[in-house]
Amino acid sequence: MAHTWRFVRAGGFDQVKLTSGQDLVSLGDLDQKLWVALACPVKGLEFDAQTLALIDSDNDDRVRASELIEASSWVGGMLSDVSILEDGRNGVRLSDVDASSEDGKLLHDAMVRVLKDLGATETGALTVADADKARAAFNATPFNGDGVIVEASADGNEGLAATIRDILSCAETPATDRSGEPGVDAAMAESFFAEVAERAAWLDAGDAEGVQPLGESTADAYAALTAIQAKIDDFFARCRIAAFDERALEAVNREQSEYLAIAAKDLQVTADEIAHFPIAMVEPGKELPLTEGVNPAWAGAVDALRSKVLEPLLGEAPTALSEEQWGDVKGRFGAFEAWTSGEAAARLGGLAAARIRELQAPAAAEAVTQCIERDAAAAPQSAAIESVERLVRYVRDLMALANKFVAFRDFYARSGPAMFQAGTLYIDQRACELCLVVNDAGKHAKMGPMASAYLLYCDLKNAAGKKQSIVAAVTDGDVDNLMVGRNGVFYDRKGDDWDATVTKVVENPISIRQAFWSPYKRFLRAIEGLVASRAEAAESASAARVDAAAAQTDKAAKGETTEKPSTFDVGTVAALGVAVGGITAALGALLQAFFGLGIWMPLGVLGLILLISGPSMAVAWLKLRQRNLGPLLDANGWAVNAQAKLNVPLGKSLTQVAKLPAGSSRDLRDPYAERRTPWGLFVFLVLLIVTAGSWYIGSLDAYLPPPAKSTTVLGELAPAAVASPDADEKSQSEEKPAATETTEE
Repeated sequence: MAHTWRFVRAGGFDQVKLTSGQDLVSLGDLDQKLWVALACPVKGLEFDAQTLALIDSDNDDRVRASELIEASSWVGGMLSDVSILEDGRNGVRLSDVDASSEDGKLLHDAMVRVLKDLGATETGALTVADADKARAAFNATPFNGDGVIVEASADGNEGLAATIRDILSCAETPATDRSGEPGVDAAMAESFFAEVAERAAWLDAGDAEGVQPLGESTADAYAALTAIQAKIDDFFARCRIAAFDERALEAVNREQSEYLAIAAKDLQVTADEIAHFPIAMVEPGKELPLTEGVNPAWAGAVDALRSKVLEPLLGEAPTALSEEQWGDVKGRFGAFEAWTSGEAAARLGGLAAARIRELQAPAAAEAVTQCIERDAAAAPQSAAIESVERLVRYVRDLMALANKFVAFRDFYARSGPAMFQAGTLYIDQRACELCLVVNDAGKHAKMGPMASAYLLYCDLKNAAGKKQSIVAAVTDGDVDNLMVGRNGVFYDRKGDDWDATVTKVVENPISIRQAFWSPYKRFLRAIEGLVASRAEAAESASAARVDAAAAQTDKAAKGETTEKPSTFDVGTVAALGVAVGGITAALGALLQAFFGLGIWMPLGVLGLILLISGPSMAVAWLKLRQRNLGPLLDANGWAVNAQAKLNVPLGKSLTQVAKLPAGSSRDLRDPYAERRTPWGLFVFLVLLIVTAGSWYIGSLDAYLPPPAKSTTVLGELAPAAVASPDADEKSQSEEKPAATETTEE
């Protein structure tokens, strides 16, 4: 039969209730449309990172529904009784493992070896700490099954150890062994020995006749030649120009003015000021002097050329060098230049030629290959230890993860912080518990507003200089003092504190009560801004008038004529009068209509309030119904599969507003409190005067019993008792027929 599931209503949608081990191992039978989330990131969550890494079988830093199902199915097949998954027990005994299957038998034997290595009895429980200890000890061994060898893997073979060192010294990016040390894998070894063969072939080509005319000294001689080659070529070119036209002789030797410019300075033999001058004085058909008459800046390079190149090639140290001789010398190094320009396996250049010959021998590559194969042979042992680690971690963590993934039990039951909650932000006398790490600011910029929640994006920094960013949802209280730039303190799940600075605010309604007052607050802020701007303008105008008066006074003191002050424009005054009259008339009409409501005036006041606050409250009601946790989690890499709503009651539990502790006493006498204006008394007196005036003029008589009417109490003194002439004539005409009928009777 199919597994029977139980659901609970939370957050406005049905969530599966996972309590038994059979619930956990049957996750594959649960329709994924009923899962709250289908994927979550491995990083940035308050959950055991190693457990998440073990579930993440494809190593893409995300845990998907299929991987969680695979993990629950595997652990169910390894246990003799799945009920031990219910309480998240930290410890598994050998008797808990079902050894009837082949995989179970391998896991059982691996646990036996681990317990033996730890010096524990087979009746004891293997904890997560024990598994971690066994894993660390195995990873520290030279052969740990990852196919990567380190120097210690040579096991006393100095030749092999030297080869491993050579490979690591020439590697751009060495492999990393499970022990954490740099090592060599099969791909690195294959590439290295292929380059050794290329390097050896290149070295053989360099040993051919004529390639290195001076043997082992050829490289140094070639360096001495190339260091001065351009300058000597320049000298002979200048000599050819001078031979072509003697008028160019002075120009190719530099003008005298150039020497005068540097003669005023303190010169050195290798002064840079003369390095760009010819290497020697130029004359038509002249040989290059090598001992006397050489530019001091190039004397050292010329000496090196004589000793390292010319003397070995010519058999003696010449005192001068002709252009023909110079061409012959350069020709002798042509083959060497071509050979060096085609250097093979240049990254092996740090290894001597003799060492390359040694590494070229097949025995060197075979020794490394055998060592790597020996390490890879330990892979089954490594897999067995990993299986033990997987088992004890799954037994401890898998039920908790399922209830944080398939269902958001902790979050909606408020039994503890969910794994996506990073900590608590304290700001503006409130504690915001719904705080998430911001992994991708770009995604949050797009997805954050879709949550329909009031959000504070904050940059964090701790005492150690570490930085990160969070987003905090404000779900209770008011927002008057929340703005970009405000500072607070953030406490992470470990209890460490961070300085928090608000960098961005996403505004949305927090409550119906806050939405009710928001229009009036916006109006007051607009009035305050208008008054402030008008005050600044008036202050500027006043300062301008003072400056103008001072200027006029100064002109008068100097006997200069001053302009007459401008007079008021009559048209402007008239326009102001018309405007004031219109405003007064409109206000009078409004008051007349308001007082004309009579006894219904309170309903009029209520209607006016609803007219102002109603739209804001309606928008708040709609947005609070849309407030959703999903977009914030999706921005962090989750795949939320349900409308994870944040209704008003849940929101109040996620943001704690400051209040005095129970049993506290409070002294209300504030010596610095501002004197309060009795607005309540003023409003009462105004209402009393309006009501009395309405009763006096008779506006309320239609709604009052006869004894309470103003005409009854005041008689002829009541304004309503004095009828207009039209009313009197009408009254008399209505009374005459009645009198006639009485007479006839």
